[in-house]
Amino acid sequence: MSKLSSLATCAAFLSLSVSAQAQGTVETVKAPYEPELARSVGADDNGMKSYVLVILKTGPNKVPAGPERDEMFKGHFANMNRLSSEGKLALAGPFDGIDGWRGLFIFAVSDIAEAKKLVSTDPVIIKGEMVAEYHAYYGSAALMLVRDAHEKIAKKR
Repeated sequence: MSKLSSLATCAAFLSLSVSAQAQGTVETVKAPYEPELARSVGADDNGMKSYVLVILKTGPNKVPAGPERDEMFKGHFANMNRLSSEGKLALAGPFDGIDGWRGLFIFAVSDIAEAKKLVSTDPVIIKGEMVAEYHAYYGSAALMLVRDAHEKIAKKR
């Protein structure tokens, strides 16, 4: 199990445990299985699916501040929105930049070659501002629900 999926699993169990402890009991609450939901997100029998995790790192070409950089990042965000709308990008977000780690993509594809094609459309990769590192990842199929949930909780668009 990867570090990311381990953390997500631990967080889920911790929240259930803290809630149960607050009530003076320790028990696991299991929601009923929803076969249509499982099918719609591509879940296997364990509620999991294959993804490709992409780590974005600082590349060889720092685009200087100004209109070109602004346009590059505008294109970066538009590209992520497009891939998310197409159901290809399950999750994305920035890192703190420490050690050159800039961000991540989790693609809902099982093949690294396909993920490389998708990443190659991103302006930050095209310009060399960032480079990508690819890893097969097996995680919760519920990641496919993040986009819709995010739309419901994001005040700013």
